[in-house]
Amino acid sequence: MNRLSPRTATIVFLAFAFAYFFSAVLRAVTATLAPTLTQEFALKAQDLGLLAGGFFFGFAATQLPLGTWLDRHGPKKVILSFVLVAVAGCLAFALAHSFWTLLAARVLCGVGVSACLMAPLTGYRRWLDGPAQLRANSWMLMTGSMGMVASTLPVQWLLPVMGWRPVFVLLAIGLAVASLVLVWRVPGWDVGSHAGDQPPSYAQVWRHPYFRRMAPIGFFNYGGMIAIQSLWAGPWMVRVAGWQPLQAATGLFVINVCMLATFWTWGMLNPALHRRGLGTDRLIACGLPISLVVLAGIIAAGPSAAAVAWALFCVTSTFVSLAQPAVGMAFPSALAGRALSAYNLVIFAGVFVVQWGIGLLVDGFGALGFDVVLSFRAAMSVFLACACAAYAWFLLGARDNAGDPRPASP
Repeated sequence: MNRLSPRTATIVFLAFAFAYFFSAVLRAVTATLAPTLTQEFALKAQDLGLLAGGFFFGFAATQLPLGTWLDRHGPKKVILSFVLVAVAGCLAFALAHSFWTLLAARVLCGVGVSACLMAPLTGYRRWLDGPAQLRANSWMLMTGSMGMVASTLPVQWLLPVMGWRPVFVLLAIGLAVASLVLVWRVPGWDVGSHAGDQPPSYAQVWRHPYFRRMAPIGFFNYGGMIAIQSLWAGPWMVRVAGWQPLQAATGLFVINVCMLATFWTWGMLNPALHRRGLGTDRLIACGLPISLVVLAGIIAAGPSAAAVAWALFCVTSTFVSLAQPAVGMAFPSALAGRALSAYNLVIFAGVFVVQWGIGLLVDGFGALGFDVVLSFRAAMSVFLACACAAYAWFLLGARDNAGDPRPASP
């Protein structure tokens, strides 16, 4: 186990965070660009959901091989290879002139940034102790929120000046610079020996009862939070609450600033909560229902619910973000890349399904004669039912997993 000194750990964190910042901008920018792309390419709600979800489809498609490569080759080599694909995807999106070329480029972008969180989390599993891993995970998510903040009002301000295509050229340049920082600062990777005669495999991950317990809330609750934050909060504010695009971009800015502050707070509190015995399972069990109540209130309020309500939903959903490092710590470090990537696959498969599914439901309810507001409320009601069922599965799983799992040995 190669623990890093505090100074080195800080430098490595900042190097990874720089790349993850641009990854988050790229992930969330479609929410800000939704009105522009809808008008220019005559997109329906299901087209918009598919376009945004295409990013997460590409992201999810790489997770299983990514986990194997991370365990075998280490974070540095893997993330550098993937970031170059993201640069190509950004340039392709900037040059696209049809919905299908936009979608293909968006999928390529998702593939390219799919290692930007998993690579550091795999490294942290070996380089940091348990409380520091929880803090680093929360602060990586905080960095992602910074990127999502940058994807809102700053992008909206740039649109009249340069248009949306040069924005993606700038993102390509930022990711290229980030790759140079990673080359400069991230340490190498020594492949550890396997315990016993059984080599690491995904079968060990899928069979683990704790992984199975966490999977549904990762898919619906965590994936749904990201789907709302990175896409559907924007169209809700425009089409349900009746806001103008600039107002909606301001609302997304507020949501993402709230998320930034929340993840910073989690990073500060996690070590103290860990020392006091307040583990992941207990925090999720007590905190996650708040988000379900908030979502029900948003559905009931309809046009009266806008940025503040969606910010409250996203903030109260962050309890489920604690599951990701907990899953990683439930496995030995030789399996960390596979465990984290498998759980990330669950999360981002959920993002894809929820993003596209809400779009399909909105159009489907509209075809049945519902007006726009009622279509959105009905679609969100279906999502709420799925999230409640996932939370119920998590609670039932406590019978097989009493309390939080102890961190696995290296």
